[in-house]
Amino acid sequence: MALRDLLRKTFVSPSLAPAARVTGTFTGSAVDLRGFDAAVIAVSFGAYTDGTHTVSIQHSMDGASYTDAASSDLDNAFVAVSSTAGANAVQSVGYIGSQRYVRVVVTVTGATTGALSAANVVAGYPRNAPTR
Repeated sequence: MALRDLLRKTFVSPSLAPAARVTGTFTGSAVDLRGFDAAVIAVSFGAYTDGTHTVSIQHSMDGASYTDAASSDLDNAFVAVSSTAGANAVQSVGYIGSQRYVRVVVTVTGATTGALSAANVVAGYPRNAPTR
């Protein structure tokens, strides 16, 4: 039983809207982490038909020049979804890097129908609370 809520101590921002993703690279919108000391990236997969869906995180100091986040900037790792075993699941990875902006990139290969997916960034440990 929860005794406290996180509503006013976190801020959820979409990076990739829910959609069916087929072969290609899908770059999410940037999320500004200014004012927060932590973040977790949650990627949801729905129905899966085919292809390999690989998730990566990019980060930036200025919101213009992005590079892939190194494994040392992440707590945990995303697992590529390439079968129905990865469908209807959420994968979460903590961002522990020092950059101000993050965004999600999903690269899909070998898909004709693909899979449903979406990505959100949950910023936490706000320097000023409440966040709403």
